[in-house]
Amino acid sequence: MKPEAFEPKILAFCCHYCAYSSADLAGSMRLQYPPNVRIIRTPCTGRLETEYFMKALEKGADGVLVAGCLEGGCHFIEGNYCAKRRVDYIRDLLAEIGIDKERLRMVNVSAAMARPLTEIITDMVETVRKLGPNPLGAARTNPTLETA
Repeated sequence: MKPEAFEPKILAFCCHYCAYSSADLAGSMRLQYPPNVRIIRTPCTGRLETEYFMKALEKGADGVLVAGCLEGGCHFIEGNYCAKRRVDYIRDLLAEIGIDKERLRMVNVSAAMARPLTEIITDMVETVRKLGPNPLGAARTNPTLETA
């Protein structure tokens, strides 16, 4: 019996106006991306706090994708710039604690960029698949790794 191939769990936070609309358009166009991605619609990526990214990884997500409006095109003026600063901060923090920072990524797309979004999602899944399971998730599910 062969061991099962690792299929990463990716959580994607998508802004309502651009990235979520782009994902919706991808569905209308029948474009496919890996099914192991769960999309969460947010009013704006600028509303996402750093705790959301860390909590997603802590709870077992193997990767987190933040997809916002194009730079300069945010419906809330500077929301995507705030999100970018937060994502960069957490990526640096992940690197400091020994977790590959590629598990967290931010991209900017417009509502009409369905095909590029599906390619971005597919690339994210492939990147995380190469990295392997989230070490935080492994510690949580393996009792021998848990600390008292």
